[in-house]
Amino acid sequence: MTSKADLAYREILSGINAGRHSPGARLVLSQLATELNMSVVPVREAIRRLQSESIVAFTRNVGATVIGIDPEVYHDTMETLALVEGFSTAQCAPLVTAEELGRARELNERMRALLTDFDAREFTALNKEFHSVLFEHHQNPHILDLVHRGWARLAALRSSTFAYVPGRANTSVAEHDHLLDLIADGADFATVEEAARRHRLNTLNAYLDHVADTADTADDTDTPSV
Repeated sequence: MTSKADLAYREILSGINAGRHSPGARLVLSQLATELNMSVVPVREAIRRLQSESIVAFTRNVGATVIGIDPEVYHDTMETLALVEGFSTAQCAPLVTAEELGRARELNERMRALLTDFDAREFTALNKEFHSVLFEHHQNPHILDLVHRGWARLAALRSSTFAYVPGRANTSVAEHDHLLDLIADGADFATVEEAARRHRLNTLNAYLDHVADTADTADDTDTPSV
């Protein structure tokens, strides 16, 4: 039976993932308890769990707040997700049905349609749904839990990742097509795993290149002319 603390955890995490609780936002226990129609005790337990997962921070005289962008956490989590998502996608590839492949292609076409009038938030939501279709219903539950934890840690940043590097969105859609073709053609585990893992790492590298370029530009601006 699901406990009230588990329910509170899921609801608060869902609010963070959906952007209702944005980075830096305070999570007021009494307010959340009222919204969830439960006492403060399970809400406090849920907040502690989110804190242990580096999704929420607790500061004296401030309280619980949603953690924003942390470049180190982003880097480490993206590398971890590259491993677990790559494995997940390859392991589940033989089990993906024709209907699920069709659903994934439909989602990718909706992402492609967004490229003209780009909406980073909508694109990211569709991107998550796309990857979920490929392994969400066939996966080892322990591995799937690792994926979900990684997605939760990235939730605040992933809502705007493609806003930082919008050019990556075009390439991402093309990589989706390639991955779906591999699965449809029955490619072996190693081939699918490498494509899925590289897909995630390409997003990480695009973001890191953006950060480096931004830093270089700032250095050039700050350098006095002689």
